This record gives sequence, structure tokens and C-alpha cells, in this order.
Amino acid sequence: MKVLLIDDEKAMHLIMKRMLGKIAEVEIVGVFQETESAFSYLNHYEVDLVFLDISMPRENGVEFAERIRESGRQTKIVFITSHKEYAVFAFDVDAFDYIVKPVVQERLQKTVQKALAEKRSERLLQSIRKPDEEAATLLCLGGIDIQSVNGVRVKWKSSKSAELMGYLLLHKGRLVSRSKIIEDLFGGMAQKNAETYLNTTVYQLRKVLEAYGLKENLHSESNHYAFSLSQVHVDFLSFEEGCRLLATINESNIQQAIELEQQYTGHLFGERAFPWAWNEVERLTLMYNAFTQRLSIALMQVGEINTSIRLLLKLMTQNEIDEESFMLLMKAWALQENKEAIVKNYAQFVEVLHREIGIKPSSEASDLYSQLLLGLKS
Repeated sequence: MKVLLIDDEKAMHLIMKRMLGKIAEVEIVGVFQETESAFSYLNHYEVDLVFLDISMPRENGVEFAERIRESGRQTKIVFITSHKEYAVFAFDVDAFDYIVKPVVQERLQKTVQKALAEKRSERLLQSIRKPDEEAATLLCLGGIDIQSVNGVRVKWKSSKSAELMGYLLLHKGRLVSRSKIIEDLFGGMAQKNAETYLNTTVYQLRKVLEAYGLKENLHSESNHYAFSLSQVHVDFLSFEEGCRLLATINESNIQQAIELEQQYTGHLFGERAFPWAWNEVERLTLMYNAFTQRLSIALMQVGEINTSIRLLLKLMTQNEIDEESFMLLMKAWALQENKEAIVKNYAQFVEVLHREIGIKPSSEASDLYSQLLLGLKS
């Protein structure tokens, strides 16, 4: 997060630098003693958060904030002042926060963390937004598909052209050598035949992409190929970015987390079992499982038990021996005081574990089962 400091007292610069330096993700990009040079800086550079003293010479902080707003900038402004009576004026210019001197580390930390949380939410909304009118959507969760802005879906020239599309997408715009593509997609085929087959596949893929205005995205250079990600929306990349931004799920971003979960429409490439993709399929599956478990816990914490149960049952459908998800399910049923569901499904879980992999539930799972039943007896 890029931060600007504006205060006519150099001592406050030193104090704020020291305190902000203790907060991760904060970068102080400018320090000013008057507003004119600060305004010039804002005209040329992106800034996330401005700490602004109200009592300034020539132009006070409130007047400066009004000038920022009149210019159309929505930069977050935090007023720092000794005068409490300015609070009402501060919020007239849509101030993000108002801190009274002397500044306390804990209070400053709270403000910065709030700003960071909002920034993450904004980035998340951008990552999961629907693509704009110039973009096509590349769908790899649950299959391989291209969808135009008008909803027209691709008709692949061959299964190999679809596979090559998925392969290049997995390399996220990086160049891949012809020899590597031949090894991964045409292994076992005679070299000359494989080279001919690859040429045909590249031609077929170009024809498909041309219909969606994406022909130029497929680059060839010195016996290498790459697919540019400009002007396209790739579902699994968007989902991965969303999971990273939502490392913590709470009441402030739970709706965004629900929307992100809905983006995951199936495992990477669906039923197309490409050997070269197995590791990525597994990685994204584990990422989805961990994300959905975090979301389920957050839903339980805000009282959305039924939604939590629905998501956990969805996980169990995909992997019926997933003990971590099953333990969360038991906790959700316990919150509903549904003893019957706990007893019935625990017995089924024991049977499935024995049948599929010949083991019993872990001591952690069996102890939780006993504890939950004991708590429901009262």
C-alpha cells in the first residue's frame, strides 16, 4: 500500500515513518510539508492512502482534501490533528478516518489494516468481475471452452486443438518450446508425424481463435509458442487470485467469498485427463477444498449454518473420505442440534473409510464425535 505523509512539522514525519515502518505492506512514497507539491505528486503517481495534518500553512488540510475530491480522485484520506472540533468537517470531504494526536501505534495499525482490507476487497472484485465487452472468457474449470461476449461457445476443430489451448493457458503467457509441446502432447508418436500433427493442431487452434478475435494472442517465436492473456478472462486464474486475496474470510468479505466459490464449476479441464495437467488439477482441487472449508467456518460464525452445510456436503460428494470436511459437517449439525444427522452420517463415514481404504476414523474425528454427542445430551 502506497502512503503519502503531509504535515508541516518534520517531527511528525519522523514519528509517522517510525510507526508506519512497523506495519507490513506499507510503503511511504512521499513526505511533504506543504500541500502544493503534494497535489502535484498526486497528479502524477498512484497513492492509496494520505495521512494529512489539518493545521497547515496557506491551505489547511480540509481545503486540500476538498481540492482532491473536486479533481475526481477517490484517494483515501486520514486526517491527523490535535483539534477534535475539525472532525465534522473532515467527514464532509469523505475522509477515510480521523486520528487525534498524539498518534498511538495501535490506533494507527487499526486504520491501516482497515485500508488494506478494503484494497484487497477492491482487487478481489476486479479479479472475479465479469469480463468487459472487449474480452473473451476462457473456461477451464469443468472442461475447456471459449465464450464470446455474446455467449457463443467454441466448436473445437479437434480434441488436440482444445488440449493445446489448455496446455498454453497453464503456462500463463510463457513461451514453450515445440519440443516440449511434442513431448507432452504427442509423446510416443514418431518425431516426423508428431511435428506434422503439431503444425496441424496450431493451424486449427488459430482458426478457432480467429473467430473470437484472439488470433493474435497465439504467438510463435523461434520454435516456441505462447498464448497472451491480454484481453481475455481465464476462470481458473481468476479463481486462484481470488483465493489468494481471500486468505482470511470474515463478515466483511463473506459475500465476495460466496461469489468466488460459485466460480469454481468443476475441476480443471473437467473429465479431460491430460497427464501433463495432473499436478495442476490436484493443486487447484486442494486450493478449492481449503478455500471452501474456510468459507464454511466463516458461514457458521455468522449463523449461516444451512449454507455451510450445503458447501460441506458438496465437498463430501467430490471426496467422500475427506475427514476434515466431515468434521466440519459434524460441527455444523451440532450447531443445529441435529443429533440424528451426526449419528447417521458418522456411521456411514466409518463404513466408507473401511470399505475404500481399510481404516478407521482418526482419534481426532472420533473424539469430536463423542464430544458433540455429549454436548447435545444436555
